[in-house]
Formats: sequence, C-alpha cells, structure tokens
Amino acid sequence: MCEFDSHSRRHFLSMAFGALALSLQTADMNSASSSRLIHSGLWRWVKGTGLERFELRREPNGWTLRGTILALGEQGPAEVTYTLSCDAAWRTQHGYIRLRDKFGDHWLRLVADKGRWFENGREKKELAGCVDMDLGWSPSSNTLPIRRLGLRAGERSNALVMAWVRFPELTLEPLPQQYERVSERSYLYTSGGGSFKARIDVDEDELVLDYEGIWQRVQEIR
Repeated sequence: MCEFDSHSRRHFLSMAFGALALSLQTADMNSASSSRLIHSGLWRWVKGTGLERFELRREPNGWTLRGTILALGEQGPAEVTYTLSCDAAWRTQHGYIRLRDKFGDHWLRLVADKGRWFENGREKKELAGCVDMDLGWSPSSNTLPIRRLGLRAGERSNALVMAWVRFPELTLEPLPQQYERVSERSYLYTSGGGSFKARIDVDEDELVLDYEGIWQRVQEIR
C-alpha cells in the first residue's frame, strides 16, 4: 500500500474533485445539448390569481414538460415547479413536483412502470393500469392524452382513468376522464362521470391555448 503525506493527499483530493466536477459539468452539457426546446409560453389563471411558465422539450427517447407556477391558492401564495417525463408514445414515465407555501416545502415523486404507479416510493394500487398523469394546477398535462390518443375530428376516447395530482395537498388520486375531438384544434373534456365539462383549444403542438373558464395562453407581443 502506498502512503501519502498531507501535501500529496491534499493535491490528490484536489485533482479528484476537479475531475469529478468536470465530469459532472460535461454530463450536464451533453444532457442539455440532447434536449431540444419545442415550445415555451405563459398561461394565466382565468379564475383566481396565477401564472405559469411552461416548456415542452424533445428528448432522445421521449418528451419532457416543465413548468413554474406562481399562484394565490386557498392557503396563500404558492410556488410550484414540476417536470413530467414521457416516452416517445406520450406515456408517463416519471414526474417530480415541488410546492413551496407558508407551510414550507413539499414534494411529490412519482414513477409509472408498466401500469404500476409509485408515489414517493410507495405503490398506489388504486392507480393500477393508469397511463397518464393530470396536474390539478396546470393545463400542460392535457397534452399527454391528447397526443397519445391521436383522435380524429368527431372521435371520442374510451373512458380513461388518470393519476390526478391534487393541489396544494400533492396527493395522487384516480380521476375518470374522457376526451372528444370536436374540431381540428378543439376538444371537449369531461371528468367525474360528466359532472365537469370544458372546451379545450390547442395549438399546432397540441398545447393548450384556452381551457374554458380556467386557463388562457398569454399571447406574445410582436
């Protein structure tokens, strides 16, 4: 065994940490270069006070939705950041949601694996067979079933059950839903067995432009 004196040990550790930092930086750069921004924009809340910046990104093996929400919720001002990852067919694979409010930081980590869903490491058997995740505070997740189903105008989906994230609790619950494509850029969304209905207008990337009575895209000034 070779022994180091204190000077040699410090020099070795300095070089090792430097190499590790360079490796991590290179990995981050490679990851960033392989991810391509498709669209970004802002949504405003129609009811209540809230604004979200979102991104849709193309990854080598799928898609990523990211967003930052600033909202005045039932428990006061809140900040939410999220990342949702899907495979190339728009099936949810995993997600991370963090919420910060007056009670501190809260987070939800979820993994979907062949119809099994895990919430912070614990399996949620009541979600068995779900394919899509739905964020209660964001219209971004409507893009997932819309893109995955690929409905034609006039077609209606079968009854779906989503893994719905309730805010501000950050709990994961099953929620029955259905989509009907009423025109090239419009859908009729229903949930709760028809107790809730809303028209959803989308852009060319199937991202929400107007979610009737709840969210609207902020138009860019050119």
